[in-house]
Amino acid sequence: MEKRRFGSTGMEITPIGFGSWAIGGENWSHGWGPQDDNKAVEAIERALERGINWIDTAAVYGLGHSEELVAKALQGTAEKPYIFTKCALVWDSSRQITNSLKRDSLWRECETSLMRLKTDVIDLYQIHWPSPEEDIETGWRTMAELKEEGLVKHIGVSNFDVEQMKRAQAIAPVESLQPPYSMLRRGIEQEILPFCMEQNIGVIVYSPMLSGMLSGNMTRERALNLPKNDWRRNNKEFQEPRLGHNLELVELLRQIGKEHDASPGEVAIAWTLRNPVVTGAIVGGRSAGQVEGTVGAASLQLTQKEQNRIESFVSTMPM
Repeated sequence: MEKRRFGSTGMEITPIGFGSWAIGGENWSHGWGPQDDNKAVEAIERALERGINWIDTAAVYGLGHSEELVAKALQGTAEKPYIFTKCALVWDSSRQITNSLKRDSLWRECETSLMRLKTDVIDLYQIHWPSPEEDIETGWRTMAELKEEGLVKHIGVSNFDVEQMKRAQAIAPVESLQPPYSMLRRGIEQEILPFCMEQNIGVIVYSPMLSGMLSGNMTRERALNLPKNDWRRNNKEFQEPRLGHNLELVELLRQIGKEHDASPGEVAIAWTLRNPVVTGAIVGGRSAGQVEGTVGAASLQLTQKEQNRIESFVSTMPM
């Protein structure tokens, strides 16, 4: 699998990274329903077998469980992938999640993530959300401290806008950004991506398949009957009237994919990777089979005609 230079970090990463949100399990507020831990470990192992060289996770995914599964999957692995994780979402004994960018809180989070991941250093540590916004400077100074102390190699942000990144840049360089991006979520194209290109900030996008909606595996019946502990159950993209429009888009992606022996999901991921500012896409997998159904996006090149077909169709969809 090809590798791309990741902003100013010096890392060379594959166009696809393994996303660990969905494998966090069902027992937290943003779970994806029941998850077999053994299948989750197999998914990570398959991703590495197929050449993916980075894993993105977060402390809050499964309230620590995702990081633990990543560590389990990497036990005994000779060639370790890069490990990216995130901070600034904490939980209490009743599993209630809150935002914190306080110095002591971020230090505790980092040390706990290192223990769960069974590693001495985190390759990329990211602030998950810019909240509370008044504490962005405090949080970013702490991230710089963690890097100076050698607990993390690189520091980045997730879900920040341009002004928030500028506030952080005034303290220490922002090395990466992790924003949402898909053919149905294009808000970053106008200001955020140009800023990242100008500042040499590496961009790894999440939800390129719109949380599975564009994977090709979502049906109307499945979407309307998601488990009660699957956060997507209350997401507007999985409900009418948007559901019907989204499924029509999936059929177009299926048609385009047939020309490349690719799944609709691979077409959706490849669409995000066509953007020269995007270094890589975070792609979740809950089983080895799901990994096999998406990994081909790394080498899929959509023609201009195919991109125009997608553009034309999406322009008619209600936003």
